[in-house]
Amino acid sequence: MSTMTDTLPETAVSAPSEVRRSLAFARLRDLALVPAIVAVAVVGYIVNPVFLQSDNIVNVLQSMSEISVLVLAQTMVLITGKMDLSLESTFGLAPGIAAWLIIDPAVTHGLGVHVLPPALAIPVVLLVGVLVGAFNGLLIVRFGLNGFIVTLGMLIVLRGLLTGISGGKTFFALPTSMTYLGSTAWLGVPASVWISLLLFAAGIVVLGYTRPGRALYAIGGNVDAARAAGIRTDRILWTTLIVASALAALAGLMMSGRLAAVPAAQGNGAIFQVFAAAVIGGVSLNGGKGTVFGAFTGVLLLFMIINVLTLAGVPAQWTNFLNGAVILVALVLSRITGGKAQT
Repeated sequence: MSTMTDTLPETAVSAPSEVRRSLAFARLRDLALVPAIVAVAVVGYIVNPVFLQSDNIVNVLQSMSEISVLVLAQTMVLITGKMDLSLESTFGLAPGIAAWLIIDPAVTHGLGVHVLPPALAIPVVLLVGVLVGAFNGLLIVRFGLNGFIVTLGMLIVLRGLLTGISGGKTFFALPTSMTYLGSTAWLGVPASVWISLLLFAAGIVVLGYTRPGRALYAIGGNVDAARAAGIRTDRILWTTLIVASALAALAGLMMSGRLAAVPAAQGNGAIFQVFAAAVIGGVSLNGGKGTVFGAFTGVLLLFMIINVLTLAGVPAQWTNFLNGAVILVALVLSRITGGKAQT
């Protein structure tokens, strides 16, 4: 009688053990940014003692909370070997659709159609995210189209849709149901910070210690081997795209709540910070490498640096330069430490 190892390819048999070794190494690598975070904290204190005060620390955590959820979403997709550029547009469109359907045009000078009750705000936001992710999955998984091109096209389509329904203006007079997550505080800390931390904690557990999480790494490492090992690759990829898009929609709602508005340009350029944080956190653009904790340290380090520059009086216009420089430096360091660039 033949055994499973006789019938499956060698790559499929070795895939689970390779994933476990990769995860173990990644967890050790996660700690690599801790010294850098401590160093930036010291530099920040030297630049301005305000940096380490509790109010400023909470401010850093709140300012990164929405983008960090986007980073979490993108990390999941990157680990599978794909990427989703449309997340930044979902970030703006999902709360924009909810505002358009809920707010009273008589109050907002013609913006909105006022066809849904405010209580449906959060379900509508999440539904938009799910639908966008499902459509991306249809094109990428079902029809086998290039994920980069598909999500780039979706980025443009969704951005144009938000501009169209808003007329290029800002939705305001949002109901409490849309502002609560971004404006309220739980135990003295903004709710958005708690939500971000809880989502990252859940991500660490799911991707690091569960079978579906390990499946993401197997798919990103070698999709053919993963499929041969019995992993339902298409279903997992589709689900990942949907969950990531829903997280982007939730992050957009948190941002809209903090601003008490939905600008037509909400999310523009956010993808640069997202990729910068993910790459510096050790997430490979090739798939199969990186952890949720590493991504969190990446976004934390990035926003700490931005905060230090702000306290030092450096103009905010240099932020994009910083994001690009961080990506390049992270790629070089990856080449030096791993012998292979994360391209």
